[in-house]
Parts: sequence; structure tokens; C-alpha cells
Amino acid sequence: MAHPLIFPTFAVDFKGKHRTVSCSKILSTAFFVLCLAIPAQAQYDPSFNHYWAFQSFYNPAASGLEGQLDVHGGYALQMLGYTHAPATMIITADIPLWMISPAHGVGAGFINDKIGLFEHKKFYAQYAYHHNLWGGRLSAGVRVAMLAEGFKGSGLELETPGDNAFPSSDVNGTAFDLDAGLRYDGKVWYAGFSMLHTLSPMVTLGDTKANEYKVPATFYLTGGYNIRFKNPLFKMQTSAIVRSDLSAWRGDITARLLYDGPKGKMYAGVGYSPTISTSVFIGGTFQGIQLGYCYEIYTSGVGALQGTHEISLGYITNLDLFKKGRNKHQSVRLL
Repeated sequence: MAHPLIFPTFAVDFKGKHRTVSCSKILSTAFFVLCLAIPAQAQYDPSFNHYWAFQSFYNPAASGLEGQLDVHGGYALQMLGYTHAPATMIITADIPLWMISPAHGVGAGFINDKIGLFEHKKFYAQYAYHHNLWGGRLSAGVRVAMLAEGFKGSGLELETPGDNAFPSSDVNGTAFDLDAGLRYDGKVWYAGFSMLHTLSPMVTLGDTKANEYKVPATFYLTGGYNIRFKNPLFKMQTSAIVRSDLSAWRGDITARLLYDGPKGKMYAGVGYSPTISTSVFIGGTFQGIQLGYCYEIYTSGVGALQGTHEISLGYITNLDLFKKGRNKHQSVRLL
């Protein structure tokens, strides 16, 4: 899973095997171990292996797409056994505006990403419009967000105490942000494009501009296709996501075998991110709760036991009190 380790306005470079991370002197000590330890390409946004469960996070056009109340949460622990290992939590929720029209969808979410002495938070609200077109559905969405960044300077242990180049106290900064996206859903496939951080906001840590960085705009391409078998109880769901901030990129391809039987729903699958990792998935629906687990194994020489553990938890229910049968559409997303 990639993490926010890119600060392009800073002057000092640390080059790892899979990424180049630019750090200022004020951040270099805290970042040094992390930049060498984490084999992922530098991206500001965290990259979940369960990306297909958080589609409205990567593309606001997916808000209200299920036609139901959709709440999902996820938690990931990366590279267990390493000091300052990253931990990421995400919560998303979206719902159609049935009282107006199911063609309108809204959503909200929160993400908290901790890595070493840094903490990245994002709060957002979003809106999407869905229009039936060519036998499918074309969607457009926009999101407003608040970024909250923090650095725990009180946790630094310096060889030379009192060095003014390093903060001795905790510093924080906030910035307004804007995201947008487009998406098209067919009967058994979907494709989407989104741009996050369209404003490329500048975040200042503390009261001075000496410690600031610019969040790069990030582009996402997503897609998926359901493969049906003769046995209606089984199908294969494939999906992919590619993201880039024009200085680094990451791609993920996932395939899951789904079983939809009279007593329950289950899936198992594998994922691959070129030059970064392979992943295994297992999950299903239990008493209306969608539960998934993923273990990510890095392919860059890091031990197999130092991978990422990731859990996805979701709940989808129909709260439509204004059923009119308009704009009906079945999502190709799992379960």
C-alpha cells in the first residue's frame, strides 16, 4: 500500500529502490528509515488493496451508484515488524437522494493515515449525477475536502538537542481541496477516470512557510468486468486501477472468484501490483455484513512475513421510501 511520502517542494532527495521521495532537512531524520523500508511508489493518497470496495473514494462519480445506502470501512497495517510502520483507516458512506431522484447521489468520508511521526487526515463530502445512456449509466461527480496534516516534532530524538532546523513541538496544517470524476457502468463492466487534488493545495506545517509542501494532482483510471460461467452460482470478477501524479505511478490488477449460493456469499482471489507486490483475498457476506481480508506480500526482497494485513467491512441496505422504479441499475461491484 502506497503512502503520502512525497513532498515535491523540499530540497533533499532520498532514492529508494521503488520510489524517489523528496524531503526537507526538517523532515529528513523522521523519513530516512521509512523511505528505505517501504517498497512502494511515492503517492500522496494511500492505496488500498480493497480498492474495488471503496470506489466512491477513488472516484466521487460512484456516489449513490448502488441505489442503496452503502457504508464501508477499512483498516490496513503495513510492514509489521518495522519501526514506524504505517497504519491507515478509511470510512466511506454514500446514498441516492430518493426524495429528489435516484439519479442524484451524495456521500461523505474520512481517512486517517499514520506513518512514523506524520499523520494525514482527509474529510470530504461529495455529489454525483447519474444518467441512463446507451443501455448503461454515465455518472459525473465532484468532491470538496479538507486536508489536515500533522508532524509530531515532540517525538523526535536528535543527536544534537536544540537543533533549530527540527521542530521540537507538534506542528499541523490544513488546506482546502477539490476532486472530480467520470464513470460509465455497463451491464457487466465499468470504467472510470478521476482527478484528485485538482487544486494542488499547499499545506503549511506550523506558523511559518519554511515547512510547507504542495500536494500533487493525482489521476486515476479504474475498470472492471464480470465473467459469467454456465453455473449461475459462480462468476469471476476482474478489476484494475492505475494511479499517477505524473512523477510516480502504481497499478493493481485483481481477480476474484465469487460464489453466490442460497446460504451465503463467498469469494477468494488474487491481486498483483507490478514491481511492488502480490496479494491474496478472502471474504463474503455474513448476516448482511460484508467482510473481507487481504494479505499483501512485497516482491522487492522484503520478508513474506512483513507484508500488509488489510480488513474491509461493509454494509449495504435499501432505505428507499420513495420507490418509483426510476433509473434502476445493477452495479457490477461485488456482493
